[in-house]
Amino acid sequence: MARIGFIGLGDMGQVIIPRLLAAGHAVTGWNRTIGKEGALLDAGMSVATTPAEATREADVVFSIVTDAAAVRSVALRDEGILAALGEDAVYVDMSTISPVASREVSAAFAQAGRVMLDAPISGSPVTVRNGQASVMVGGDPDAFERVRPVLLDIGPKVTFIGGPGLAVQAKLSVNLLLMAEVIAFGEAVALAEKGGVPREAIVGAILNSVAASPVLGYRGPFVLEGNMPEKPLADVTLQQKDMTLVLEQGRLLGMPLPMASSANEMMNACRGMGIDKNDFVIAHEAYRRMGGLSR
Repeated sequence: MARIGFIGLGDMGQVIIPRLLAAGHAVTGWNRTIGKEGALLDAGMSVATTPAEATREADVVFSIVTDAAAVRSVALRDEGILAALGEDAVYVDMSTISPVASREVSAAFAQAGRVMLDAPISGSPVTVRNGQASVMVGGDPDAFERVRPVLLDIGPKVTFIGGPGLAVQAKLSVNLLLMAEVIAFGEAVALAEKGGVPREAIVGAILNSVAASPVLGYRGPFVLEGNMPEKPLADVTLQQKDMTLVLEQGRLLGMPLPMASSANEMMNACRGMGIDKNDFVIAHEAYRRMGGLSR
């Protein structure tokens, strides 16, 4: 079993780390803010006082943090991951950040004779908890093979994409599709409601049709009365952060992204209506309001 350092004890860390512990790995965690380690301590995780302390004895170090600035901070700062990563250890960043930023951090590790992989995870806390998450990996193929058994303890679908930054590039495409699908679902449900179809009936019809998908299977029912989770899987602001990365990639690559742009505008509508603290499937409510179905 591996000795693992884990940087970032947020919503995804809270469900990934128990899977690693259950697989028999020794996990030492660190988080930028204090107070998120309680349940993980009870599960057997140790706590470090710096990213370097979590890294020093580790075979594999994971990070999953909010954005590129946070990745740079935990990876490259004094008492960061690079300062303590062993020659034979591998750093695996699971954050969703821009490919440009990921390659910059990877290059800093390579210059120091160390290895970083970008390995964003596709899935929500629900899919991780249920053992259905997938991981895409970019970077050195030999390093990938070394950490592959550990990644399989997180989720059953682990795919090597290619060189540095290509996994986060692929993750942005996956998130584009996921977001457009959820937004289109809200549009379709609102249209049916406007035409007189009860909401429960159209949601059931979609989830039993060829248009159904895993993400709609667990998120679609949120739009039914009383089903919106108090704690969102991904609120509007968090999801729009990823879509902003997608649109920036489109600008950099000269790639038109009309579906992404439309989905992003619906996130703007949700924010303008003050309903953005909800899971981003709340776009259905934005459609209802624009169509005169609710306030």
